[in-house]
Amino acid sequence: MRKDVRILLVGEPKVGKTSLIMSLVSEEFPTVVPYRAEEITIPADVTPERVPTHIVDYSEAEQTDEQLFQEISKANVICIVYSVNNKTSIEKVTSHWLPLINDNTDKDSRVPLILVGNKSDLVEHSSMETILPIMNRHSEIETCVECSAKNLKNISELFYYAQKAVLHPTGPLYCPEKKNMKLLCIKALTRIFKVSDLDNDGILNDNELNFFQRTSFNIPLESQALEDVKNVVRKNLNEGVRDNGLTLKGFLFLHTLFIQRGRHETTWTVLRRFGYDDDLELNQDYLFPPLKLPPDCTTELNHNAYLFLQSVFDKHDKDRDCALSPEEMKDLFDVFPYMPWGPDVHNTVCTNDQGWITYQGYLSQWTLTTYLDVQRCLEYMGYLGYSIVAEQESQAAGVTVTRDKKIDLQKKQTQRSVFRCNVFGDVGSGKSGFLQAFLGRNLMRQNTINEEQRSYYAISTTYVYGQEKYLLLHEVFPDFDYLSDDDLACDIVCLVYDTSNPYSFEYCAKVFKQYFMDSKIPCMMMAAKSDLPEIKQIYGCTPLDFCRKHKMPPPQSFTCNTTAVPSKDIYTKLTTMAMYPHARLRCMCTCNRCTFCLCQNFLNSELLQTVRAKLYAVVLRRHVSKADLKSSTFWLRTSVGATVFAVLGFAMYRVLLKQR
Repeated sequence: MRKDVRILLVGEPKVGKTSLIMSLVSEEFPTVVPYRAEEITIPADVTPERVPTHIVDYSEAEQTDEQLFQEISKANVICIVYSVNNKTSIEKVTSHWLPLINDNTDKDSRVPLILVGNKSDLVEHSSMETILPIMNRHSEIETCVECSAKNLKNISELFYYAQKAVLHPTGPLYCPEKKNMKLLCIKALTRIFKVSDLDNDGILNDNELNFFQRTSFNIPLESQALEDVKNVVRKNLNEGVRDNGLTLKGFLFLHTLFIQRGRHETTWTVLRRFGYDDDLELNQDYLFPPLKLPPDCTTELNHNAYLFLQSVFDKHDKDRDCALSPEEMKDLFDVFPYMPWGPDVHNTVCTNDQGWITYQGYLSQWTLTTYLDVQRCLEYMGYLGYSIVAEQESQAAGVTVTRDKKIDLQKKQTQRSVFRCNVFGDVGSGKSGFLQAFLGRNLMRQNTINEEQRSYYAISTTYVYGQEKYLLLHEVFPDFDYLSDDDLACDIVCLVYDTSNPYSFEYCAKVFKQYFMDSKIPCMMMAAKSDLPEIKQIYGCTPLDFCRKHKMPPPQSFTCNTTAVPSKDIYTKLTTMAMYPHARLRCMCTCNRCTFCLCQNFLNSELLQTVRAKLYAVVLRRHVSKADLKSSTFWLRTSVGATVFAVLGFAMYRVLLKQR
């Protein structure tokens, strides 16, 4: 809605422009009328539309043509005043004033015009027969009002219609020549219908009509009023009502009827409630509500936003296969001015065997958009009508801004649910395969991917100690000298090298030393293509020794060249390290081959448990008397037993380490 309205009155001398303004202000006809009234401002609280209104008078005797042109350019609505008892002033409307105004206004944004027939108290007949043909020829003329400044007839109505012409213009909605709504208006109302059609059956049932009415006008419809509306549509349009619900055609017909009957403020109220501006474009304030994002904080969708997005998915998944077919996807995004997801999205999230985005993949893509570009996410949710359907103030209510990562590190806990892993590696090291394996695709399925639709992101869910978390993998372009801040900003780093390429590990080592050795970001080394014969890396030390030296977990073996779906264990480990970077976990694997796993298995073995139990029984016995506690022999036996146990454990560790 506009913040104010500027009304300009023009016309021939002596037609009563100044008298009209003074009669409105003083509510009585002035005995002395100056050449020109000073600009007046009517406060918002005394106007019908609750908008401050500026009324500007024009006087040919006191103003130049240049001043007139300036006032025309600033006006929101222009009232052309003529005298109903003066044929010359009526003729001047078409011969002088209409061409003058059109020449000094932008053709693409013409100001609305109102014809004002003053001095109706001096004649008994109406001038409408003469004026109607003029109105039919000029679509910019909103209406015509006959009034009398002397009798105060229709004075308030005149300025109300002027306000209405600005705040609820007919021009963007309706084409009088074709007697039909304009294309942009139809497009906007179609989106509103689809947003209000909560079950996507193409019909607004009674509950949905009540939801629409309550949303638009803050009052529900009575049952009888609801039936009356549907009966009006039934009588005029065969396909307007189906299964006792309003169809899209019926919905559009109803608004056409409102406009034709002069109730276009009803349609404008609906349009503005659903985010549209005067040009029937979605308002920028609606699409991009303010959202503060401090440094080192991330953005995630909250529970209410996920519930809304789930309802949108269910609404369009007509075959209930938990996946969106191309037709269902097109239907879902029909309320958008463009297709928001490109073909690369199918290689970013999980899909079914047909390549359709699954329910999990759908939510993952929304999570990815929120994390990487929250403004784009707010825009998308605006198109879907989140604030209307979820009854929230704006889309920003569906986004959570996480706290600073430094606080998470200090408190050694986090409430975040999305963690970013940047994947580094030389060309051909297997980074892309690592990303696609996260989405459940083995090497055979990856070979079918179109290179033009390749994605540098992959996102899906993992479970860490029973909690569902999102892991976002980002493949960083292997240009060592041009790593941006975005390439380095993450929760965990994954360094991928090809075990079959002797020069592959060197790149990972350089990246780590250059960018991450002194950072607090945890890092994990990934030995990709482990199904191929392992070749010694040409570097100063082995990958295992490098990891030990820099207190990293040992290199994790990985391959996606399997017949089955690749294992997700490694991704769970990455998410766990991202969630608990303070823990500095050296080994989280269950490979049963590394030293850590072998020692753990040995310490937990039944043999060692039996030996330990017998040792405790021999050394401590079941009942230790007070005399034994005071005996030096007892404490000597205890010390010897503990020493033997420690020596045996250390010797076993050295043997296993040497084998490894």
